[in-house]
Amino acid sequence: MTGRRAGGEIPPVLPLLVQAADRRLKEAKIRLAAIDAAPLGSTVTVLGETFTLPQTSKRADGRPGRVWDEHGNRRNPQAEEKRAFFAWTTIEILRHTGIRVEELLELSHHSIIRYRLPNTEEIVPLLQIAPSKTEKERLLLINPELADVLSALVARVRQGDGRIKSIPSYDMHEKTWNSPMPVLYQWEVSSEQRPISLGFIRAALIDTLEASGLTDNNGKPLHFQPHDFRRIFITDAILNGLPPHIAQVIAGHDSISTTMGYAAIYPSDVIEAHRAFIARRRQMRPTEEYRAISTEEWDEFLGHWERRKLALGECGRAYGTDCAHEHACVRCPVLIVGPTERPRLEEIRDNLRDRIAEAEREGWFGEVEGLSASLSAAEVKIATLDSRRQRRESAVFLGIPSLNQITARTSAPAPQHLPPEATRTALRKVAADST
Repeated sequence: MTGRRAGGEIPPVLPLLVQAADRRLKEAKIRLAAIDAAPLGSTVTVLGETFTLPQTSKRADGRPGRVWDEHGNRRNPQAEEKRAFFAWTTIEILRHTGIRVEELLELSHHSIIRYRLPNTEEIVPLLQIAPSKTEKERLLLINPELADVLSALVARVRQGDGRIKSIPSYDMHEKTWNSPMPVLYQWEVSSEQRPISLGFIRAALIDTLEASGLTDNNGKPLHFQPHDFRRIFITDAILNGLPPHIAQVIAGHDSISTTMGYAAIYPSDVIEAHRAFIARRRQMRPTEEYRAISTEEWDEFLGHWERRKLALGECGRAYGTDCAHEHACVRCPVLIVGPTERPRLEEIRDNLRDRIAEAEREGWFGEVEGLSASLSAAEVKIATLDSRRQRRESAVFLGIPSLNQITARTSAPAPQHLPPEATRTALRKVAADST
């Protein structure tokens, strides 16, 4: 695939990439189910495509391995579903954890553990990351979204007896074979369980990005590597208030300078402010910082929060900072938009489309460029709102295995789908039941 690396262009369109991966997986499952249900030698139409099945099959289950589409191309619906599934799991796990791709491929069933909080005795699920570049293990909190993905992955690789087969895997950095482990990234090849390769993961991600139709600023297809999700995760964590030294521990970096270097799109003025803050902490605080504030200063501070309220939501700009986007709020990444503002966003989007059409008719090409940027930002915000709504309304499979399932000693019960509001309570309950 040609094109530039994603760099700072992936974060604004990451919700669209996530939606594309989810859509590809659902379509692949529907396509595979329809073809498997059709008799051999027949023709089946699904999702607007027509497929012709072979007269005979060499598979043990009697189902067709390959079919022909309406253009005469040979297709393998089972391989397409497999590729779409692992692209979806990879995108979700990498964006929720920020782990390295070699750590992703080494995740095993034993990586899912439980931890009892010392103060509240609450049981929380954690993901244990084995050492890769460094000699330090680290633990990451499993949120409900990540739990859903991990449970789908566990259910896919689990054998008929409920166990996940332990297989050897190759360490790309150490150039050695690891001891057999129930790794989650495995599949069956010629009746043998084998680990999934890094090359397959890269190809699956590129397929998903191509299917999404996303392009860079030059109109070329976006090109990215799995490591770009690590950069995005660290950047997003710091921008949303996570202290850099905590981000350093989560990422597994030896130095905070490495962590700050990963935050490639972190605003330079915020970096300088953070460094200045650390320098001040190393010195004695000046006495004038403890003086009583005046009425005017307090009124100005309160006025800042009153001016946060906008027609499209609330402005997340920090106190004492100027608007970097000259009050073009629809383009601003710190605009906090709620579900109630969606109709207004739709009006703005439709109005922008009309204005772009008018500018193109009148030959105002300079106007078209600015309006197109605003239209793209509005569409991204609408897509983000829709994604949040679908996540709240859809059923979430809990997917956290019990202790017996983790140690692969018993068969796992059938998965249960829980409504979103019960997810957090059920997480704690399942973890407690495993004690």
